[in-house]
Amino acid sequence: MMEKEDDENYGDYERGIEIEGLLDGNEENGRYLSGLSDRSMAHTKPLLVKRINTTSQIAIVGANLSPIESLDYEIFYNEILKHDWRSRKKSQTIQYVVLKWGFALLIGLGTGLVGFFNSYAVENIAGFKLLMTTTLMSKNRYLEAFLAYAGVNICLAAAAAALCAFIAPAAAGSGIPEVKAYLNGVDAHYILAPSTLFVKIFGSILGVSAGFVVGKEGPMVHTGACIASLLGQGGSRKYHLTCSWLRFFKNDRDRRDMITCGAAAGVAAAFRAPVGGVLFALEEAASWWRSALLWRTFFTTAVVAVVLRVAIQFCATGKCGLFGEGGLIMYDVGSANITYSAVDIFAVLLLGAVGGILGSIYNYLVDKVVRTYSIVNEKGPAFKISLVVTIALLTSCCFYFLPWVAHCIPCPSDSTSACPSSDESGEYQNFQCPPGYYNDLASLFLNTNDDAIRNLFSPKIIKEFHISSLFIYFATIYCLGIITYGIAIPSGLFIPVILAGATYGRLVSRIFELITTLDRGLFALLGAASFLGGTMRMTVSICVILLELTNDLLLLPLVMLVLLVSKTVADSFNKGVYDLILQIKGLPYLEAHAEPYMKNLVAGDVVSGPLITFSGIEKVGIIWHALSATGHNGFPVIDEPPFTDAPELCGLVLRSHLLVLLKEKIFSNDKNFIDQSSFQRISALDFGKAGSGKGIKLEDLDIDEEDMDMYVDLHPITNASPYTVVETMPLAKAAIIFRQHGLRHMCVVPKSQGRPPVVGILTRHDFMPEHVLGLYPHIKSQKQSLGISVKNILSSVLKCCIH
Repeated sequence: MMEKEDDENYGDYERGIEIEGLLDGNEENGRYLSGLSDRSMAHTKPLLVKRINTTSQIAIVGANLSPIESLDYEIFYNEILKHDWRSRKKSQTIQYVVLKWGFALLIGLGTGLVGFFNSYAVENIAGFKLLMTTTLMSKNRYLEAFLAYAGVNICLAAAAAALCAFIAPAAAGSGIPEVKAYLNGVDAHYILAPSTLFVKIFGSILGVSAGFVVGKEGPMVHTGACIASLLGQGGSRKYHLTCSWLRFFKNDRDRRDMITCGAAAGVAAAFRAPVGGVLFALEEAASWWRSALLWRTFFTTAVVAVVLRVAIQFCATGKCGLFGEGGLIMYDVGSANITYSAVDIFAVLLLGAVGGILGSIYNYLVDKVVRTYSIVNEKGPAFKISLVVTIALLTSCCFYFLPWVAHCIPCPSDSTSACPSSDESGEYQNFQCPPGYYNDLASLFLNTNDDAIRNLFSPKIIKEFHISSLFIYFATIYCLGIITYGIAIPSGLFIPVILAGATYGRLVSRIFELITTLDRGLFALLGAASFLGGTMRMTVSICVILLELTNDLLLLPLVMLVLLVSKTVADSFNKGVYDLILQIKGLPYLEAHAEPYMKNLVAGDVVSGPLITFSGIEKVGIIWHALSATGHNGFPVIDEPPFTDAPELCGLVLRSHLLVLLKEKIFSNDKNFIDQSSFQRISALDFGKAGSGKGIKLEDLDIDEEDMDMYVDLHPITNASPYTVVETMPLAKAAIIFRQHGLRHMCVVPKSQGRPPVVGILTRHDFMPEHVLGLYPHIKSQKQSLGISVKNILSSVLKCCIH
């Protein structure tokens, strides 16, 4: 992880000005980067395997370093906004409501179409590759079959890596951690850009078609969020996709709601699980929720379900090429035996407990792999592509050569499916076997991921998979899933975890086959649930998604039981995989709960100075120099005599609002209040949040020497009701308030009179454990002792599993 500096809090003025160009104005209010010597040089060092992560204004987004900043989810009450509300017509209010529901419809349509296109493309590309390979093998041209199989995989993988390396590095990876961070209040360049959307769609298609142990489900969440963002910011001015009537949504709050709908739509499109998509957004993605958003999210996922249903009916006519059942048809576990005894419950409990341990080990190893790959990815595009090609070649060799160690098995006499299979994706692959025989490992390896899951879940296949073949497949998928995540391609974790979990469930069913009556396919489903609970740490959404995938509510009690057990066991060792990735990438994510040590600290303990403030009526030159010398995004405004009897906090003004005011040159020669009529030439829409890269910059202003000596009245653009906390408030309580209200700035005021009206400002960074524990090392040592003991336990478990 890159060693990062604490640049969101107020700090020393004399330090760090030289690198203000690096952050390009993305520092939070008030603290300059400190330590240009050894500490600042850490920005150029790679993410080392054992380096402790700290948070700052630079984080890893996708596969590259990117500057980040907080979002303004708070409603900024100032005189201009109040005047806009008072003058707004009823027709405009109706238009705003209609547009919100219209956007939900468009997000659902767009995400549903992209989801179908992804499945259609993957099934046809991968189907053609597998058909070519099996055709060559049927002619005993085994070497040519391998060269064709591996060659196509490498070409597809290189194309996906090139898209990520040269066009949109932010598209690499799952995208779910970045979407979670955005909905938590963290923004980064290109995280939801049109270029990222393009690469996410086509890179995911190429990566999944290349045979990687990855899924398209995580990228679909990111894709849905990108579609929602593109609509919410009024299109893209860079790509000439703009609409003036979208001006009502020029704020982070409305964009946050639409991106939440997009994330839910992505899950619905990936799994054909509309209710699961809503619950995923509620449980995992969104940090703020309300009933009105629930209705719109549900409507969005319902639109996705309708789009996918229409697409399936269209493909049923045979007009979709090799696209057969694909990833849009539910997995069949409907004929599973749903009666169970005490012995069955014991087997299920053991399945969940071991699945939780294996899931936590999976997360532990993914953490190490992502940290290691970051060293390679920082060396440039050539190294990114080389790493991807290497993993593609390794995957191709495993998938092609491992089936050779399996024995040919006679075709079952009572099978309802053709044996050996006559198409490119079937339950009984012939591979190198003579007529009348099939290769069970080839039926898993030489198939698309969706078809492999379908074979593992199928209740019709009872003993067709030999226990040794299941063990080989489980070990291969488990290891390849770990080493594949982190390379520079769009890659999801759901499918690798489901594959490994379903195979693990099949293995357990063979072990308990003498004492349990549960179906093999049901065990595979429960194994997948245990792995998902052990890695993702979600319960309700995963439960509903699996039930929607299998279309059988009778499985609900067992799935719930397995998820609860696996999550409880896994939580004893480490965090969920997405939380670990957020920490690795340095994204300052605020948890819903405060850390226990925060109860022993107060808000004033983490505030540092000096503080940069403006007077209610300030000189243009002072504002100009403050904006040019710093990258702060928020400044307290203080009213002083003769306008007040004593200095008092007037409110908070944003950097972006100051730039608009300076651009319009609403100045006066005297230090007096400006007449409200002077502000009639600007409206609340001028202060709306611009899209990525569209906002006014300091270089765009035309301020001459004469303007520098003039005055500007900041009262009309000042938020006169900022959130304030007294300096003696417990830090834990302040953290909860900060997160629940989606704040970017929180003013700390003194407890006693006779002091300056504001002590400092709390920002997101001030609540980060890395910052707080850095200020108070004695707390850090206590927490590390507990963490080390947990890591030792996990390492011991891992060694036992290896031996």
